Amino acid sequence: MTRTKKWFAWMALLFIILLAYASYDISTRTSFPGSKPQLKERIKKDYFGADTLETDSSLRKEKE
Repeated sequence: MTRTKKWFAWMALLFIILLAYASYDISTRTSFPGSKPQLKERIKKDYFGADTLETDSSLRKEKE
């Protein structure tokens, strides 16, 4: 094997190792999209869970 081919083989191996590391790093920082609740359920829980019509101040004024 010539010097150029050896250099190319080492660079290709290094590239594959770096690509594998980057893939592993990204996969550990993200979660599978199917593991999260659906968007409508998340919005309902986050924004409409505590707010009800009985506690709305504008409706109380209309009732009086």
